[in-house]
Amino acid sequence: MMFAAENQSDYPVVGDLVAISEMGPDQAQIQAIMPRKTLLQRKAAGKEAVQPIAANIDVAFIVQAVDRDFNLNRFERYLTIVSKGKIKPIIVLNKIDLISRAELDDKITQIKDRFQKIKVLTTSAEDNAGIKRLAKEIKKGETYCFLGSSGVGKSSIINKLLGKELLKTRMISTSTKKGKHATTHRELFVLDNGGMVIDNPGIREVGLGEAGEAVDNVFGDISELARHCKFVDCTHDHEPGCAVLAALESGELSKDKYDNYLKLKKEADHYAMSSQEKRQKDRSFGRMVKNFKKIHKKGR
Repeated sequence: MMFAAENQSDYPVVGDLVAISEMGPDQAQIQAIMPRKTLLQRKAAGKEAVQPIAANIDVAFIVQAVDRDFNLNRFERYLTIVSKGKIKPIIVLNKIDLISRAELDDKITQIKDRFQKIKVLTTSAEDNAGIKRLAKEIKKGETYCFLGSSGVGKSSIINKLLGKELLKTRMISTSTKKGKHATTHRELFVLDNGGMVIDNPGIREVGLGEAGEAVDNVFGDISELARHCKFVDCTHDHEPGCAVLAALESGELSKDKYDNYLKLKKEADHYAMSSQEKRQKDRSFGRMVKNFKKIHKKGR
């Protein structure tokens, strides 16, 4: 399997179902990876390669802390990689004990205005608020993962679901105000009800990879507007007769959402173009090697 692997996606990841051969007490060798129904992946930071995160996920809980981490644009970035993996998203606002009810209601309203079709849950691992409600979302035989930046409380929530302190948790850095990595690897846990949860290390950089279609899915309202643009290849940047720009000018589309859409779309398109160029170079190199072999054979 290792010699046949062409990229990181060919290696097993947490959540995979695998065929094994037992080698002895507590030892086994993976012989094959069963077909995956979903695959969560991102572009590795500073690289062109795509990094698989977890497989066979049914639902992704996208977690933000309401006190410092709240950012609608970041939600859209996570929603894009989740959509690319064909995984159902649920937004979780954690640490609600740190803000007032009025502040929380305002944040919930912002989310529902931006993401009308996505379920929103609120939790506090500190006083158990919303933990039982979240636990009801987890069904027997299904797999769930928690995504979010370091310090948003993913491990604390999972500890509450497990009913024991199995995962390490760390405080927010007082110097940088950023979360510290409590989780350093991915691990799957089986809850008492038979549901499975995966704890992921905090992700500070979420590269999209080749996710143009997923961006369109997340920004469905903009994609619908784009169907009415004058030009089929409209970039929604300057063209006359652009329905997206018209919605922006009328106030139907918010400037923040529009800017984030263009940013994510350009990022996904750039990666797709880079991947296409790489595939073209690989094909050209293959043809060159083939021609060289022919010439060498004739020479002999």
